Amino acid sequence: MSKNIRIASWNINSVRARLDIVERYLRDEAPDILCLQETKVTDDLFPEGPFRQLGYRNFAVNGMPAYHGVAMISKLPLRNIEKLDWQANGEARHIGAEIDGGIRLNNVYIPAGGDIPDRDENVKFGQKLDFLARMTQWSADQTGKTILTGDFNIAPLEHDVWNHKQLRNVVSHTRIEIDLLAKLQAAGNWVDLAREFVDPSQKLYTWWSYRAQDWETADKGRRLDHMWVTPDLKNAAKAHLVHKMCRSWGKPSDHAPIVTEFDF
Repeated sequence: MSKNIRIASWNINSVRARLDIVERYLRDEAPDILCLQETKVTDDLFPEGPFRQLGYRNFAVNGMPAYHGVAMISKLPLRNIEKLDWQANGEARHIGAEIDGGIRLNNVYIPAGGDIPDRDENVKFGQKLDFLARMTQWSADQTGKTILTGDFNIAPLEHDVWNHKQLRNVVSHTRIEIDLLAKLQAAGNWVDLAREFVDPSQKLYTWWSYRAQDWETADKGRRLDHMWVTPDLKNAAKAHLVHKMCRSWGKPSDHAPIVTEFDF
């Protein structure tokens, strides 16, 4: 018997600083699994208690103090948890777990890459490119039903940004980043679910800068958050949404959650 499962992903920009809006989201939307990025907390201090009270009793966490960090909060069992380090520097940016049906769920936070799109002038940009290259090698080895979600920090398509011409030399929308993400996608034959539901000719964003005084009116967004699946799960996806309303909540993250409903 099939079962509908909703999987959400959200760069929360500190789970403890924004615990109230995470709780609100879980109460209001009740996804079965919430993948968080940029949790900024060590594993031992991850705030499981409030989530357990809301019925989320399964956790997979890979954190560090002050920076980075990824986690899964789940109503469903999480098995065979795996922490991956694509920079070999201890940064907590990727965690994977198996969910019901033998499906592998991966939650990743790809480095932002700094402000200058030149690896010789900007070490962070070089780290981002290397991270993508190593993930591409991993991607080619994936077999079976797999979901890859998280903050990829790349808006690959023309209508994934508010102005393609103005942003094509801005980190997150440069040609080298787009090409590397395309290689990662091709290596695993990943399906970009958002663009299965929203035509690539239509604007679609998941992130709006804190710098904008009126972010909603300006709507200068980028689609940095993604939900990809291997081809054998493409038809299981029944809906995909950006919960933009969360960007206007009190003390918000600059990202909005994305959520996909699956019929496994």
